[in-house]
This record gives sequence, C-alpha cells and structure tokens, in this order.
Amino acid sequence: MKHYVAVDIGASSGRLILGEIVQEKLVLREVHRFKNGFTFREGHDRWEIDKLMREIFTGLEKLKQEGISECTLGIDTWGVDYVLISKEGTKLADPISYRDKRTEDKITELTSLYPKDFIYKKTGIQFLELNTLYQLYAEDKNLIKQAEKILLIPDYIGYILTGNMVAETTNSSTTQMLNLREQLFDTDLLAHLNIDPCKFAKLTDAGTPLGHLLPKWYAEFDLPQCEVITVATHDTASAVVGTPLSGENPAFLSSGTWSLLGMELQAPITSERAFQENYTNEWGAYGTYRFLKNIMGLWIVQEIARLTEYELTFAEMANEANRYPYFTSIIDVNDARFNNPRNMILEIQNYCQENGQPVPETIGELTNCVYSSLAICYRDALQTLAEITGAKPTSLYVVGGGSQVAILNQLTADLTGITVYAGPSEATATGNLCVQMITKGVLKNITDAREIVRSSFDIKKYVPETSDLILGGKTNE
Repeated sequence: MKHYVAVDIGASSGRLILGEIVQEKLVLREVHRFKNGFTFREGHDRWEIDKLMREIFTGLEKLKQEGISECTLGIDTWGVDYVLISKEGTKLADPISYRDKRTEDKITELTSLYPKDFIYKKTGIQFLELNTLYQLYAEDKNLIKQAEKILLIPDYIGYILTGNMVAETTNSSTTQMLNLREQLFDTDLLAHLNIDPCKFAKLTDAGTPLGHLLPKWYAEFDLPQCEVITVATHDTASAVVGTPLSGENPAFLSSGTWSLLGMELQAPITSERAFQENYTNEWGAYGTYRFLKNIMGLWIVQEIARLTEYELTFAEMANEANRYPYFTSIIDVNDARFNNPRNMILEIQNYCQENGQPVPETIGELTNCVYSSLAICYRDALQTLAEITGAKPTSLYVVGGGSQVAILNQLTADLTGITVYAGPSEATATGNLCVQMITKGVLKNITDAREIVRSSFDIKKYVPETSDLILGGKTNE
C-alpha cells in the first residue's frame, strides 16, 4: 500500500495527515497535531518557524514508529508570509505574521505612486494590507539587501527538508506581485520595492516533485524514506482541489480562520467591477484561477473562545448561539478593526453600541452575532460574484472547519436561496493528498480526484427553508 502525507499548517494549528486509497476510497488519518500561533518578539508578531519544523519531524517519526518506511509528502500553509534567506542559506529572522501592524496605511503609500487600477490590471489580486507586496514595502531595507532569496512559508519548509528552492505558483499569486500576462514576478512592482527578481526562486506548478529529504535529517531523526512533492502550497488552493465541485456554476467557500468564497475559472477576470468589488484572481492548480472574495471567517469565533478561556467547545458555542434570534446584532466582519484587536469581545460590543444595536453579552449572543454577520456577508458576496462572472452559482460547497457548523450552513442556504453542500472538513489536506496522488499516477486528474472525494466523505446537504421569511425581515443592515 502506498502512503501519502499532507503537512497542513494553518494560522492556529498544524497537522500531519496520512492518506491511503482503501477499497477505492480515500482514507485519512491524523498522525500528529500541534498548535501554531505568533508571538510578539523583536518588535513584531512573529511565527515560530523552527518549532513548526520540529513538529513536522515529530510527525514523521511517529509514522516510522508505526512501521511506515516510505511515503511522499506535500506541504500547504497560509499565504503571503515569507522568510528572508541569507547567502549562507539560513533564515535572517523569524518570519513576521500578516497580522502584524507594520503594513497599516502601506496600501495608501504605495498606491500614491502606482495607482490601484494599474496594479490590479497587472496582478488581478485584491487589495489587502497583509499582502506580501505591502509587507516587503514595509520590510527592513537592510534585511532585504542581505537576503539572497525570499521564500514563502511552505516553500521555505520544503527548502529546509530537501535543500531545493522553488516558488510554487498558487501561493506566489497571493503576494500581489505575479503578472497575470507574463506569468512572472512583475518587474515594475519589484523595481518600486528595490528588489531584484532573482531574489525569488523559480516559479513551479503544483504537482512537481521537489526532492527527497536531506541525508542530515536521517542522521538526526528516525524518519521514513520521504519524497517531497510540491502540491498547491496555498491552503485555499489545496482546499479547492479537495472540494467535490459538481454541476453547473458551483461556488466554493473555504471556511476556516478566513472565509474564501468564489468560483473556479479557466481565465482571470480583471474588469472594472471586479476591481471595484476587490475580488481576487489567485492562481489555482492545473491552470485554473480561484476568483474569490476574501472574507473574515471563524477567526472572530476563535478569539471569543480564547478570551473566554475555552469555557465552551466550538460545538457548544454553536448550540448556545441557537438559543437566540438571528440577525439581531450585525457587525461588518471585514472591518479592519476585527483583524487583530486587543480584545475581540470588546470590539464586537463597541461596534454594536456605536451602531445602535443590541449589545451581545453572553458567549451565545456573541457567537450568534458572528454567524449572522457571516451569513449576510456570504449572501452579498455570492450576489456580486454572479454579477461579475455572469454565471449565477447554483450551489455552494462549504469545506474546512466551517463545514461542521450546521447552523451557519443552514443560515447561508436560507439567505442565498441555493443548496449548500458541506464537507469534507479536511478539504485542504485532502487536496494536498490528491495532488500527490495525481503526480504519482494513482489518480488521473482533478476530475478523478473530486470523484473519489465525493464518494469517500459524508457530504451534508442544506436546502433553503426560510429564505422568504428571513430576507423579508431582520437581515437588512
């Protein structure tokens, strides 16, 4: 039996998941899970990248202890963040988190010289202060001069494991520095940052073998023989591969810390309306484009849980939310004030008070407010998506952690008036594994992959029930 391992690391946790084909079904098993997060060090919010590497080796050692002597491995993480590599091949500093405050107002500064529409036509990427373009604009200029290479997080992990450097395209597109037409890092934008294009590794498509683990790691750890394959290294790109899209004009919603809502297209859209609505054209696996809207996601609920010292599980928080009428208090989840406030609960309460709405007090009321607000945002984003693409979505496929929040899925179905399919919750790892299997010839292509995903996991169906009542009542902001 062949073994495939997904290293799937998000903003709050990471995991190693073993994938196998058993009786024509894809079977997943979590081998190792670990926490992730940034801490304030050396003046910035920084990721503990060395700790993440140790956790990966711990997970691989567990596999070896189980008797697995050989496997392939793919890596996906969040996007935009990077590591600066010295001439000696070592990191110059721990990477700074996209939630760090250093990029505040950097869009305004940079676009005073390069207009927004000029950048959008070149890159097709939405304007977010967290984009790599603005991070590098704010970066310590001396560090950039010292840097031999700039590697995004999953490419850095792959480099540490194998010694080989690449810039995988699905993640590189999130930087807002890839030129859609030239299929290269844009020289105009890099010149404005005073960054030589050679500081980036060669662009590489998902499904390309990267190399085997370096011999030194076998001397230090008890590891299986492992070949690393460059998968769709941006977690959303992997999640879309692992989404069982079917039928005419299906939309997807990758629901986790962030909500990424959009459609898989064969060509980018950089129209004036797409620009005005800040929709993005991230590169997908196998020549596709993820035309989507970046929406704040369950990060807000995660912060409520943290601030209440995890008094309730996420499932219990959902149950408590259901005790109250929905759409009583609504926040703009995309307001920058909710990106990384000192106290998320106080920020929600202050917003409601400032806007003359009932102030949520209990965990249930706070969670209810977030679910209500997200559902409204999903409805509006789908409507705009239909108008821009000229293709009205006929179904919405929700994957990731949010696929398990039944009430949010039902609210979304009710508000949008379309059927919602939820699952798999581990779509990112699933897509990661599918690319490995396609590369190794176990699966034929992405269509074959989605068919096996559909038959392997419990996909729940949510049919619109009360859309007329809800749309006619409390949802007007």
